Amino acid sequence: MSTDGRFAGNFLANLSPGEILAAVIQKAADQHVSDLFFLSEEAGIRVAFRRLGSIETVAALSYETGRSVLTLLKAEAGIDLGDRRRPHEGRRIQTIGDRVIDLRINIIPTLHGEDVTARLLDRKFGLRTLEQIGLTRVELNKMHALLNNPSGLVLVTGPTGTGKTTTLYACLQYLNDSTRKINTLEDPIEYAVAGLRQSQANAKVGLDFPELLRNILRQSPDVIMVGEVRDEETASTAVRAANSGTVVLSTLHSPVAAAAVQSMAALGVNRYFLSNCLLGVVAQRLVRTLCQKCRVAYDISESPETFADIQPFLEPGFGTFIFGPGACDACLQQGYSGRTAIVELMVFNRALRQLVAKGCSGEELQAFAIQNGMLEFRRSAMVKVAMGVTSTEEVLRELPTEHLGLDL
Repeated sequence: MSTDGRFAGNFLANLSPGEILAAVIQKAADQHVSDLFFLSEEAGIRVAFRRLGSIETVAALSYETGRSVLTLLKAEAGIDLGDRRRPHEGRRIQTIGDRVIDLRINIIPTLHGEDVTARLLDRKFGLRTLEQIGLTRVELNKMHALLNNPSGLVLVTGPTGTGKTTTLYACLQYLNDSTRKINTLEDPIEYAVAGLRQSQANAKVGLDFPELLRNILRQSPDVIMVGEVRDEETASTAVRAANSGTVVLSTLHSPVAAAAVQSMAALGVNRYFLSNCLLGVVAQRLVRTLCQKCRVAYDISESPETFADIQPFLEPGFGTFIFGPGACDACLQQGYSGRTAIVELMVFNRALRQLVAKGCSGEELQAFAIQNGMLEFRRSAMVKVAMGVTSTEEVLRELPTEHLGLDL
């Protein structure tokens, strides 16, 4: 491992620890990195970025220099410098011009020293509206209709790192029109948003999600956002609130939209009460978006069957080309310049509620929803491919094969 910085042409060479830390954070912010890593290895400290969902090594520091950088970062984040045997969490605010970068820092001891992960939250670019998260025009109209209900439960599902919190905040921004009292329950609070009454769970003082949610209900909210349904009490309390005149938004871990019902049932929620309040489920994954400056178009007009089953969902003029990544300076030669959501939006009508109350399986719920117009992951992904938003390679990389109808 080279020492002190093979980073954009010796960008870190001959810099002090403070200058190295500032330079790395600056570069990470400029490239819209989601996570910054300082990884302790036998030969030194490796610096890596997670950008557009992929990790890339960007620098190598000597062990001595790297330890100095980590000590400085810990001090600025208010973390105990003397205890290197236990995990730690902290927070650091970095101002870059007119941008405020919030670094959420987690440290864990490893074989060769401490590993540091810093989640970067850029207040200028982090928040997105519903129009910006990747919904089609039809899906956007359905989401507006869901959120305009006076009460009910809306769940956003998917694995960790698929943008569920971003979607929740987009929903809150739509609802945050000063006519509703909106309370949030978060751990931690991701973004401070004017107009929201935001509360953070604190396990150290016994303030967990169920305790905080019970007290929020006494605050007469119109809308409650629960960061995650993670236990039986939170699940049952959220359903009770949604049945009693409050709009409740939350996240859940389930692979597809229909599986959210089984996940809630596994947490002990009564299916009858769930069927009464469930408005919709958004299951989502993230894929990289093609750089619009260098993407490559391939004519498939001689294979009209390629997009035959999604043609009704395409904008006019699309469906005769398929696009792949190119390479240019604007996208750092990667061919991709951002990320967007591929979603399954399951809207619950009377018939679907009856299936939930009867205890129908997830497969039956999924099949019924598709028959009634829901785009499942496969077709939702193909719409993005046909529109030139992403590539087939990216879809195959990010979506499990069972969701694509492939038997590999």
